[in-house]
Amino acid sequence: MIRTALPADLDAIAALHSRARATYYRGRIPEDAYAGEDELARSREGWSHAVARSDGSDGTPAAGGGAGETGGVLCAEQDGELTGVAAFRTVAGETTLTQLHVDPAHWRRGTGAALHAACLERWRRAGVPRVRLEVYEHNLRAQAFYAAHGWRPDPLAPRAGSHQVLWLTVGE
Repeated sequence: MIRTALPADLDAIAALHSRARATYYRGRIPEDAYAGEDELARSREGWSHAVARSDGSDGTPAAGGGAGETGGVLCAEQDGELTGVAAFRTVAGETTLTQLHVDPAHWRRGTGAALHAACLERWRRAGVPRVRLEVYEHNLRAQAFYAAHGWRPDPLAPRAGSHQVLWLTVGE
């Protein structure tokens, strides 16, 4: 089941985010940048802002969002367990998929595809023409996922530091 994230989900979201990030950052960046209590607290705070900004509908600004800023946080849930999370926001007319994570224990079960489809539906309803994302250069699993779902490299600015920039044209 895909649903809008709630403040009560924040601990589970932050923990899932930490587990997922460890799979592609481990051995590549210092562990304290993606794991540990301080990073978990920082992650929870970031997700707290995203959930507060999330409106749960079709792109109307929510309380907590800045002027012209909209967003959404969606959770995948199975048997009462959070199995995935996706976040997006629109600022100054540009929509970005900021996060899409599936708990590694639930990989290859369609959770990511279901979250992606739910995001697409929200973007279509809001009239979003295209969406941007940045994916870590060593996260080959995510790169393959995004390519399979129609995301393409930005021909003008293909990189943002250690991340590749991808765009998706949102169809009807």
